[in-house]
Amino acid sequence: MKAKDLMTKQVEFIDGSKTVAEAIRQMTERNVSSLIVDHRSIEDAYGILTRKDIVTKVIATGADPHATKVADIMSKPLVFASPGLEHKYAARLLANTGFRRLPVFDGKNIIGMLSNSDLFAAYSKTI
Repeated sequence: MKAKDLMTKQVEFIDGSKTVAEAIRQMTERNVSSLIVDHRSIEDAYGILTRKDIVTKVIATGADPHATKVADIMSKPLVFASPGLEHKYAARLLANTGFRRLPVFDGKNIIGMLSNSDLFAAYSKTI
């Protein structure tokens, strides 16, 4: 099984200049747990904003979600998986980095998101 076969194709993007309140609304409306933060230019790296970032960096600290920008709390740069990455190597990458999701990048665009939940679901079907 390869990353492209297991990934979720729904990927939501947000601009880093948006507020955390706007990100929360988008995450809730789209029913996603993370947003890819667009790069500002071709030389810039993508970022990611997760629910965990919001909980630990905004809610827990009492920061104002209407004043805090996505770029201020996102994680950057991203670790990507290629579409052809075998599932066991994706699992190792998640385990070694401590991440719970990997954007799948085809060399030009982010085409999906591979999460530990996707890997678990696929693996559970083989047992």
